[in-house]
Parts: sequence; structure tokens; C-alpha cells
Amino acid sequence: MHLTDAEKAEIKALIDKGEPLPDKYRFALFKEPHEAELIWSGKTHEVTDVVLPFQSIEQIDEPRAETAATGADLFTLDRATGRQSGGWTNKLIWGDNKLVLSSLKNGPLRREIENAGGLKLVYIDPPFDVGADFSYTIEIAADEFTKQPSVLEDIAYRDTWGSGISSYSHMIYERLRLIADLVAPDASIFVHNGWQVSSVVKVILDEIFGEANFKNELIWKRTSSHNFQSKGFIRATETIWYYTKSAEYFFEQQYGEYSEEQLSRYKAGENGRLYKAENLTFSTRNPSRQFEWRSRDKAAAE
Repeated sequence: MHLTDAEKAEIKALIDKGEPLPDKYRFALFKEPHEAELIWSGKTHEVTDVVLPFQSIEQIDEPRAETAATGADLFTLDRATGRQSGGWTNKLIWGDNKLVLSSLKNGPLRREIENAGGLKLVYIDPPFDVGADFSYTIEIAADEFTKQPSVLEDIAYRDTWGSGISSYSHMIYERLRLIADLVAPDASIFVHNGWQVSSVVKVILDEIFGEANFKNELIWKRTSSHNFQSKGFIRATETIWYYTKSAEYFFEQQYGEYSEEQLSRYKAGENGRLYKAENLTFSTRNPSRQFEWRSRDKAAAE
């Protein structure tokens, strides 16, 4: 820490008065700051550290065909009842995902997971911060009633935040920290989010997993937009951020042959390239606004 006597005196005077310190002292007082970091009111690096028992609501006992074929012993079946009697796989866990993640990270299942090779893949689809509160109005005869969200809906699906983006940032930050501590060194994580918070989530992922472990931005396009409008560009895509835990990660190439039905949607251009008609509005509500992409050579000739 390199502070002059005048700076030390200023800091002491501010603390004695109970006043906040200027931002210029934040990186001087704390070691190893991140090169880039998202700051919000109340940010802390502490995460939930509890272990709660899981209540078994549903068991999914039937193994996948390939698991049964290889005889992989990922869980134990009670031959008398046909029910799952052990193992960490095939579990549908009900509860606040923050508490569930903390219990998986710090509880007895952690050892079982690591003995089986660890968690290799995480896909999450958190709220998009769209302000939805899952209440709606219904009409009964001449009266209107507002159905408020149930306790389960409010806890599991709430998309409103008391302090706006600060509350949202803290929510996603803590959960991503728990996931990063839980997964195997060669794991991958995919985070699906909308345009409302995509930039915020990207910066948080950079901080937790490291910019070097950012692998790709996957663009997911709807066939029909949710916000049809007559002015401006249609918002018809969402983002999936793809990160890994480290440089040593497992990835199986995803590809497949086009089916005959898929190929039938395309036409062959003069240069042999395939093309198809595309609806630029991303909406089925206005079929008259449909355009056809043409090859550059054909457009230039005309």
C-alpha cells in the first residue's frame, strides 16, 4: 500500500467523521483488484454457506438408454421396489436455487459428485429482469380480481428487484460464484439471458470465470418476436454466454446432417449456394412484410 502521510490523514479524518471514502482509495486500500469489475451498491464477495436437507419430491428412476446399455453405475436401484435408493444423479430438487447450490457445494452430496467425476455441464436460464411479477387480473361477472403470485411463484420465478439492477446483479453474482466453486475443473457453463441484462451478466461472468475462459456468444433467435412493433428494430434474439472453468475443458462437437425436410426449405442459386426466403420482421403476424435474400452476384446484375 503506497499512501502519503497526507492521504493517510485524510482517510483517518473521514473515518472518524463516519463519512464514505472517495473512490480513489478503493483500489489503493485493497490488494489485487480486477482489471475490470462491475460495482453495485452493497456488493460483497461473501456467498451463502449453508447446508440444508433435501426434501424428496419426485424421483426419476428410469435411466437413459445409453446409460443402461453401458451399465454405468451412477445411481443405485432397489431391486424389490424399482425405486432409486442411492446416488446423486436423476434428482429434481425443489427449493431456492441459492440454498440448493450452497447445500450441494458444502453438503455430503459434494463427495458423491466428485467421486463420479464432478459436474461437467451447467445450463441456467435465470430471470431477464423484465419486471414480471406473475400477477394477473381476472373477470368474474361484473367484478375484477387480481390474482397475486403464490409463495412458490414469488420465490422461484420473481423477476422484479427492489433496488433495480443492483439487486439483480447481486442475485446472479452470488449464484454464479456458488456454481464456479461447485463444478469440475473441466466443466462448461451456459448462461441464457435477454437483452435487458446481457451486458451486466457478461461482465460478472468475466470476473468470476475469467475473460480467458469466455468461449463464445450463442445467439438464440425466435421464430416469432414477443414485441411486435412498427418503429425500430425488432428484438427477436436472446444470448447464451458460454464459459469454461479452466483452459482444460471437455467439448463434444455439435453437428448433424440436414434432413430432407430441412433441405427442401432452400433453393439453389446460380453460384450453387443455397438460400431461402426469410421473414425480416421475425413475426408471423405480418406475412406481407416478407423479403427474399438474393445472392450478391444476382443483385449486382440487376
